[in-house]
Amino acid sequence: MLVLVTGGGGFVGSHLVRALLGKGHQVRVLARSPKSVEILRDLRFETAIGDLKDRDSLRAAVRDCQRVFHCAADYRLWSRNYRELYENNVDGTENLLRVCKEQGVKDVVYTSSVAAIGIPKTGRPGEETTPVSLDDMIGHYKRSKFLAQQVAQDFAKDYPVYIVNPSTPIGSHDWKPTATGKLIVDFLNGKMPAFVDTGLNLVAVEDVVQGHLLAPERGQPGRLYILGHQNLTLEQILQKLASLTHKKAPKVKLPYAFVYAIAWAENFVTGTLLKREPYIPLEGVKMAKKRMWFANDRAVQELGFRPTPVDAALQRAIDWYQTHGYAPL
Repeated sequence: MLVLVTGGGGFVGSHLVRALLGKGHQVRVLARSPKSVEILRDLRFETAIGDLKDRDSLRAAVRDCQRVFHCAADYRLWSRNYRELYENNVDGTENLLRVCKEQGVKDVVYTSSVAAIGIPKTGRPGEETTPVSLDDMIGHYKRSKFLAQQVAQDFAKDYPVYIVNPSTPIGSHDWKPTATGKLIVDFLNGKMPAFVDTGLNLVAVEDVVQGHLLAPERGQPGRLYILGHQNLTLEQILQKLASLTHKKAPKVKLPYAFVYAIAWAENFVTGTLLKREPYIPLEGVKMAKKRMWFANDRAVQELGFRPTPVDAALQRAIDWYQTHGYAPL
């Protein structure tokens, strides 16, 4: 089967490309430039140069493909021009789905995010059916992903679009790295003297890929599937990293109000005045006020999703960062 992967040079996308090639599929990767797929240089695949905003380039990219995995996303918690997030995530998703439908692609797997899922005020983990609206979305990234998910669900009414919602993937080859990857790198380099009281749902990136592969085989079009595993506080994550690396975990827990004030000031100076990306994006701090915890019951029951231990995924991330010079051995 010839398969197109958008975002194939990203963290989840690159693992998906490896998995598809391992299963004997032919893989084409949509990329803005050859440099963006450098992480895949050891693999044999086809590159289609294009852009989600250019429908002609998308038509060329999907030609003869039986399935498309749409993993590409503009993931930024700060931007000089926030409209780009909507153009890439919302308009780009609509462009791709429209082209896939008109070109006769059998089906599409769309990578949404738990960022587009509701979190109960009771503190319970969020589920696919947790009530949520656009007004609940903090910042332009979450809003754009929420709207893009609605686009995918609208198409799924008469075209097979399968939607998966990964939580926080961890593992090797997170080369950019993601926000969680930066947390691991900072810890390894001794740059985390303190932490805030928040929480994340961690999952091995390889398990997220398996969820992508299961969705079109066992899932229902338009139905959301959370691909997550273990709910942990940030303090617990740091303790796990300490145990795996034999380094000391930070013990100072900063009050949220203090962190918010520092982030606001830094965002005003760095982002507003200097027009540079802040070190502590204010949107990220606002998100940290809630524990991003989720339940994977639907994916387990309907897809046969079977996540593996988080500690092993953390170890793979540590080993990869140390081997590739992000942190000392």
